[in-house]
Amino acid sequence: MYTHLIVGKGKLLSFLFSFQLLCLLAGAQTSYKSAGGDLLVSGTSTLHDWTMKSAKADCAATFNLNAAGQVDGIRALSFSTTATSLKSEHTAMDNNAYKALKTDKSPTITYNMTSVTVTPTNAGSTVTCKGKLTIAGATRDEDIVAVCKTNPDGTITVTGTKPISMKQYSIDPPTFAFGTVKTGNDIVLTFHLILKKA
Repeated sequence: MYTHLIVGKGKLLSFLFSFQLLCLLAGAQTSYKSAGGDLLVSGTSTLHDWTMKSAKADCAATFNLNAAGQVDGIRALSFSTTATSLKSEHTAMDNNAYKALKTDKSPTITYNMTSVTVTPTNAGSTVTCKGKLTIAGATRDEDIVAVCKTNPDGTITVTGTKPISMKQYSIDPPTFAFGTVKTGNDIVLTFHLILKKA
């Protein structure tokens, strides 16, 4: 009987330890949501370089944080912005860009992560995401590299850039001034996002 009690206690201790470990691991996964930031779309034209900016970037992520508070894993990440929230200094340019982006049928730009590699560093964690990017209704597999940095107030800043070919998304580079000004095919997405605990 004494032997059975010892075995029983051993199993109980093992179960309690496993349960506590699972709780700790679950606690290390923390959900975050947008608390600010912006998305820039920049490109070239036959007249001058141009930039459109959106301050309505919406991002949600579930991060794993190590003992130092750095991001060392990402369980889920999604991003979206309304295409018509992108604004330049010229209304005519914006309207032509919205037509090229087919905002009447595909109003949002989205990215959903499918897998990720995270490398913590002293300057912040370097994150390489594989995922689905949707622009103008077309979806492609895209790798995006970003840096995640934990701030003193507990928020996490996510920054990065991504070159994009408009033709790969079946987007005709917009023209302006009755076709006399033509934009280049290649654009760059630049994002600066601030996330807080959800």
